[in-house]
Amino acid sequence: MPDTFAPDTSAPDKSTRGNAADGFEFQGLAELTQRFDDAVSQDHVDKTTSAVQETLTDMLSAGRVELPAHVLRPVPGKYARRLLYRSPEHGYVVIAMIWGPDQGTALHDHDGVWCVEGVLQGEIEVVRYEPLGRDGDRWKFRQDATLQAHVGEAGTLIPPFEYHTIANRSDASTAVTIHVYGREMTKASIFQPQGEDSYERIECQLSYDPCTAH
Repeated sequence: MPDTFAPDTSAPDKSTRGNAADGFEFQGLAELTQRFDDAVSQDHVDKTTSAVQETLTDMLSAGRVELPAHVLRPVPGKYARRLLYRSPEHGYVVIAMIWGPDQGTALHDHDGVWCVEGVLQGEIEVVRYEPLGRDGDRWKFRQDATLQAHVGEAGTLIPPFEYHTIANRSDASTAVTIHVYGREMTKASIFQPQGEDSYERIECQLSYDPCTAH
């Protein structure tokens, strides 16, 4: 599988649909954001992420979230990362990621940002890693759990337990996931294998892929 979570030196693209810098309308948006607003008002990150996870599981499994066809288009050579909603009051963001056949990420972190990920379409594989130590930008990791996630299933990533890979292992079907982040994530670290359990940390800038209806 190609390494599709690569450094991007461009500035984050906040114009995902024309001038709609904060996302766009889609079926289920109002209910999602109302429940997310309630979730982020909780007094602890564990309560917040649990409530967000419950919301995604409930709504995705029931088919109450539906994205326009142009949002679901994969991008050749890498997965697509598209902004759905940015909360002007609470600062959290909702992103759709579109995984073409055999697309996935390198081992990476979330820059200390909590995240809840749910499957809207298809099936994805999530592999979690445990850091064993570091020497500057050289890290050691141990592969931990491997999870297969199907439509309607959601999981949480709460720092410091944030190191993982995501992949669509299908060679024929596209997968789509919905990600809720505690704040805008403009950068992350990827970890490139250097042999055995050794990895080199590389910081990369994140951007959104365009989402234009045709």
